[in-house]
Amino acid sequence: MNVLLLGVSLLAPDFALASAWKIDPDHSSIGFSVRHLMVSNVKGSFATFSGTVDLDDNRITGSKVSATIDPASINTNVKKRDDHLRGPDFFDVVKYPSMTFVSRKWTQGPDGNLKISGDLTMHGQTREVVLHVEPFSKESVDPWGKIRRATSATARINRKDFGLTWNKALDTGGVTIGEEVDISLDIEMIKTGD
Repeated sequence: MNVLLLGVSLLAPDFALASAWKIDPDHSSIGFSVRHLMVSNVKGSFATFSGTVDLDDNRITGSKVSATIDPASINTNVKKRDDHLRGPDFFDVVKYPSMTFVSRKWTQGPDGNLKISGDLTMHGQTREVVLHVEPFSKESVDPWGKIRRATSATARINRKDFGLTWNKALDTGGVTIGEEVDISLDIEMIKTGD
């Protein structure tokens, strides 16, 4: 039996280096920015989210990430606007109470940066989105003995691809809200197992 296990480990050395992580929402953030009135950017964030990462440093293309976001937790620091965003004109959080991202493909460039392609489901629509991800930090042990790593990522989506089409035309030309939304992620993770 020991000989068989040794043989498996020699044939699949990558497997032993894979590790499981959970996203720490207390030390992470999910933000976005969208053009307003064609002149400025409005920024916001989501306060409630969770996720897991299966990370394989030796074969990064075999890694996986899955995350869930509560759209009702949106915050742009203006209550009236946030209520509107939660309503039927936008996220319609009663009908669509969650957003999800599930990775499909990881690729790594020579600079160590990653592109993670995956399915983003929002407002009942699923579209492929590419995250541009910085190299993961080295493992660090916090004062309570938990092992942590972190990374940052960006993406750009078109909100109309997800059925978020509400807008108003301006008398001066253009529209109230831009179609493209820039997403920024700062993610800290806690190791849960190998």
